Amino acid sequence: MGHVANHPKTYRLLQQRLDRQVTGAPDAPALQQILRILFKPEEAALACQIPTGFISLRRLARKVDMEEAALDAMVTTMAERGLVFDAEHNGKRYVALAPVVIGFFEFTFMRVRPDAPMHELSELFEQYMFENEDFARAVFAGQNQIGRSLVREEALPAGDHTEVLDWERASHIVTSARSHAVSLCACRHHASHLGRECARPQRTCLTLGGAAETLARRGIAERITGSEAMAILEQAKEAGLAQTGDNVQRNVSYICNCCGCCCGMMSAIRRYEMTNAIVTSNYMASIDPERCTGCSKCVKACPVGALKLVVGEKNGKRRGWVVRDEKLCLGCGVCYSQCDKGALRMQKRAQRVLPPETTFERVVTMAVERGKLGDLLFDNMEGLGGHALARAVQVVEKLPPTQALLAIAPLRSVFLAGIVNAAQRMTPASAEII
Repeated sequence: MGHVANHPKTYRLLQQRLDRQVTGAPDAPALQQILRILFKPEEAALACQIPTGFISLRRLARKVDMEEAALDAMVTTMAERGLVFDAEHNGKRYVALAPVVIGFFEFTFMRVRPDAPMHELSELFEQYMFENEDFARAVFAGQNQIGRSLVREEALPAGDHTEVLDWERASHIVTSARSHAVSLCACRHHASHLGRECARPQRTCLTLGGAAETLARRGIAERITGSEAMAILEQAKEAGLAQTGDNVQRNVSYICNCCGCCCGMMSAIRRYEMTNAIVTSNYMASIDPERCTGCSKCVKACPVGALKLVVGEKNGKRRGWVVRDEKLCLGCGVCYSQCDKGALRMQKRAQRVLPPETTFERVVTMAVERGKLGDLLFDNMEGLGGHALARAVQVVEKLPPTQALLAIAPLRSVFLAGIVNAAQRMTPASAEII
């Protein structure tokens, strides 16, 4: 793997590698300290050479000039600490570098870690993620995001249930998943180490499908049944938590149960007015001012401050009622359960919100918006292949014209790079054969 004695340089290169991922990792002193705590020098040196997309262990071993068995052991250790993703496919092992989010921040705090300085890490992550606008801007720069709001089905108007698609319903996402796992809410666990103990339950973070199997195998999450997952979902609703899920239509990998006081995504909305940090549901709160008594229960329940109590003259009387900020409303429906006067309902948004169909589509779209399509495609040219590139082109073709234009130059560069790489691999000996 080369010389790793120059630790500062190694960790700076790791930060630069992480910053090439679609969610980014802008440099900051707090991040450098986090990386030094989480990654041993030799692990940091290895991580610098792991692509943002999955690479086979065999190919990575050749790339870093390391025995495959030794690399396998090292990757396993890093995966158990949530620093890399690892997966098995067709008898081969693959690995990818975990981003900051959703990545090693969550995997650090999704469980109790007696092997790590949790208080120190909590303070550093607080400085880097929650008090650093640069980080928030990097993560939430575009309109397409990692997470989306899931509307509470019980809050929907009568007759609308049939019009709600499967990927909009948390109940369907949970019951249709092949595997289920639960862990601590990383955000509330992180806050607890800073003395901000949240009254809401912590064991509420649900992972699904292949993600559940991977995290359970690495001890980051605990396997549960589908019925247990549904019970946790109902418990979270009763606790006033908002459901956010993986921003895709197919193979949703997680459902978070979020509170406004601890959630990183909701913090970006409240602190920096980044209204696009969470993709909204297809619904939003609607308040009938004639029925509203101004009790403010819904105002207190809203996790992003989208509801506000106003006081004025109504029907000759001075009274209060609640108004909604459409730009802030996530359409989660948490407020609905707090109103016993029938003054609040969920109404359809004028324009339908459609998440990307797959994770691949979401990542490509986010990369285009953030100017990182070139990084995404160039990072693993050897393993990209024509199929993956063709899929990326298909995603770009579906984008709005202004976004599609942003992707043209990197795509052209990739095709050119492929030709150059092929020419470089032609040795004199191979040329003679041709």
